[in-house]
Amino acid sequence: MASFTMPEGYEYKFTGEQEEQAESVSFLVGALLAALALIMLILVSQFNSIIKPFIIMTSVLLSTIGVFGGLATFKMDFVIIMTGIGLISLAGIVVKNAIVLIDYVDLVKLRKRRELGLDDRATLPKDVEVQCIVLGSKTRLRPVLLTAATTLLGLIPLASGMNIDFIGLFEHFDPNIYFGGDNVAFWGPLSWTIIFGLTFSTFLTLLVVPAIYHILWRVKVKIPALKNKTF
Repeated sequence: MASFTMPEGYEYKFTGEQEEQAESVSFLVGALLAALALIMLILVSQFNSIIKPFIIMTSVLLSTIGVFGGLATFKMDFVIIMTGIGLISLAGIVVKNAIVLIDYVDLVKLRKRRELGLDDRATLPKDVEVQCIVLGSKTRLRPVLLTAATTLLGLIPLASGMNIDFIGLFEHFDPNIYFGGDNVAFWGPLSWTIIFGLTFSTFLTLLVVPAIYHILWRVKVKIPALKNKTF
């Protein structure tokens, strides 16, 4: 249609299901951007810094690689509404682990400064900085893995469409457990979106986030104007 010349006074547009799909995409994109903006605003106000929220939001954006990669690998359908809602939900879940990790690294650095008799805003030597990041990541390894694992395990029944007849269980001791059904067609895309994204973001939290943290710290050290800024 792009190369078709319309007669003067005529125009065309796509309606029906395609129009509804375009409206849904537009709404979900707006909702996702609004959610990210609110998360960023809260993080900046709490950390009193731009760098740390930037690191956390990077892990949120990169987690979408896991979502689309998982859907493509297992050849699942991309359901616009439920997958979009899953992406918005994922943004709120992913930031939790990154916040826990970065906040604890900051606490380790603060303790190390006081142990060395330095000012709370002083810049640590490179080897000490790396030790603090490694120690913070190792200490928070178990909490990050546990929170991710419990979330993933909790979503598996919803993703697989697990059904239990509780009335039959309590009355006749027959739960009639089966997988699939109508519910999985609705809730499955949302659940798998969160599962794929959270699995990939856990890897990012444990490996990529500390690496980005250290790289940005090196940038801060090399720029004199930033040396006295809290990081």
